[in-house]
Amino acid sequence: MDLWVREARLFKYGSGTGSNFSHLRGEGEKLSGGGKSSGLMSFLKIGDRAAGAIKSGGTTRRAAKMVVVDIDHPDIENYIDWKVKEEQKVAALVTGSKIVSKHLKAIMKACVNCSADNDACFDPNENPALKREIRAAKKDMVPENYIKRVIQFAQQGYRDLEFKTYDTDWDSEAYLTVSGQNSNNSVSLRDDFLRAVENDSTWDLTARRDGKVMKTLKARDLWEKISYAAWASADPGLHYNTTMNDWHTCPAAGPIRASNPCSEYMFLDDTACNLASLNLLQFKDAATKKINITDYEHAVRLWTVVLEVSVMMAQFPSREIAELSYEYRTLGLGYANIGGLLMSTGIPYDSAEGRAICGALTAIMTGVSYATSAEIASELGPFPGFAPNRDNMLRVIRNHRRAAQGVAQGYERLSVDPVPLVHADCSDPALIAHATAAWDKALELGEKHGYRNAQ
Repeated sequence: MDLWVREARLFKYGSGTGSNFSHLRGEGEKLSGGGKSSGLMSFLKIGDRAAGAIKSGGTTRRAAKMVVVDIDHPDIENYIDWKVKEEQKVAALVTGSKIVSKHLKAIMKACVNCSADNDACFDPNENPALKREIRAAKKDMVPENYIKRVIQFAQQGYRDLEFKTYDTDWDSEAYLTVSGQNSNNSVSLRDDFLRAVENDSTWDLTARRDGKVMKTLKARDLWEKISYAAWASADPGLHYNTTMNDWHTCPAAGPIRASNPCSEYMFLDDTACNLASLNLLQFKDAATKKINITDYEHAVRLWTVVLEVSVMMAQFPSREIAELSYEYRTLGLGYANIGGLLMSTGIPYDSAEGRAICGALTAIMTGVSYATSAEIASELGPFPGFAPNRDNMLRVIRNHRRAAQGVAQGYERLSVDPVPLVHADCSDPALIAHATAAWDKALELGEKHGYRNAQ
């Protein structure tokens, strides 16, 4: 339960979290002290309520929380369907409340607008209008106890009825009554599951403690369930775990198991990074309508240094996160307004040219940042965990360099080769030149000095 405390501290100050809950036993698994586990979902619902109670940064924004569960967890089917069922509850609540309200008001009106003597107005055998409205209400499945209650209400002299209705606004009371609304849910997929889908093979769901097969089902059925749930409720998202770990700079320290909600930060458990973002429109030359690359690279270098300094200034919610964050010194530098940049220059957002410009800007930012990190390492030394991860980190850097060079083959120890930067599609050759140069420098300096930051 310490996780909820740490998450509360993070949400309070506007930060986000990501956790993989796959170590939790499935429902019905035996406990070491006797009895059976209540299962994954019972704990996820606790965390969901805790996150819902704390607005991010103390404002109206919901907590930034990512939940990840491995595809072989015995409760994975319930997890996938979680938000689908909750969305159905909201739909039922919204629709049902409006139907019930309409019929109950009509029954009340039939009682009030009756001119018969004594209690005849409240007897459907004596009041045709009341009889008609009761039939209509029952046809729409209005509960009979509600019908009787309204008639009794009218008998006591009341002439109107207030019955609350609900709407589908995401911040409405309808959504507050259901669970699963305070996190982004993702399923972690390995390549062996995807191959099972391709080959129409079976897939085993396994116990957490001893690996015993709890259930076997068709991989395609599980894939279909994921697809339907994403269509119906926008969750779950997918974590391609094999690919994530193929590009992991520090596998000697453990695997990547989760990410933050937006998934720009993927690294070891109990680590954190500070984020910064550059507004690309600020680097656009009004006359040429092109990026001022010199200014852009300078800003990347400057903010890499700022974020490195911020590692020592940051406060963390637990000792474990603080220690690992100091040890690996991960940074989160990105950019904003790529859509605005492309549209303001007349380049379609979903076009080969747009993707090439986006890829080149990303390659420049990442390459320059790694090169700057290596420069800092030449003065202050690499991050403490660099030595055992040196070979893997340099392999990842070489793969990035190859992608920036536009090469489609020859990558090192990757399950799936990336889509490289397509030089011919970029309308600004200078961006391509700077992208390739940035990664040449990042590799050269990294081989010589190591890197100050693991990511």
